[in-house]
Amino acid sequence: MRGVYDVIVKPIGSRYSNSKKIGDKTLILNTEIFNHQYINREAEVIKVPVVNVLNLSKGDIIVLHHNVFRRWIDMRGREQNSKGFLREDEYFVQLDQIYLTKKIGEGWKCVNGYCFVQPIKDNSPLSDETEKPLVGIVKYSDGTVKTGELVGFMPSSEFEFVIDGQRMYRVISKFITIKYEYQGDEEEYNPSWAQSC
Repeated sequence: MRGVYDVIVKPIGSRYSNSKKIGDKTLILNTEIFNHQYINREAEVIKVPVVNVLNLSKGDIIVLHHNVFRRWIDMRGREQNSKGFLREDEYFVQLDQIYLTKKIGEGWKCVNGYCFVQPIKDNSPLSDETEKPLVGIVKYSDGTVKTGELVGFMPSSEFEFVIDGQRMYRVISKFITIKYEYQGDEEEYNPSWAQSC
């Protein structure tokens, strides 16, 4: 079975990323099913759609929306699967739920309309923030802006992801509003918890 437009995927690991292996012990970080921060966002393509707009292949890795694997509680208190659930470890993914793709042996590529921006440290002596708000370095781009550029983006346009141990924001490309000149003191900010994911 193949979807016409939907990709069929399986999660890499489990559908939730809520435990951490420390030595020979496993630490459970979260027991809530509704917290989006602990839902796995990486999947492997099992079957490509009939209309393959993103040129995906079986075995490609994609970064997707957290609601694909999420479980939720309905009004009657029953636990339900997401609408993309096909059967255990197989899910339908709509094209607008895919943000990054990675072919075997290649690097990450953004889907049109999205960029991934890594925040930078706030070096201001007058600030008690660890990262500069709404500013970052473009790590993955759809071509709207160049990779490596220092950019600013609109408030509430960013959504947090951890990609290859680096915390980044997925930003809709049209919400990147300004390109800054480097001052020379910019430093990427990646909290230690992201490196262990």
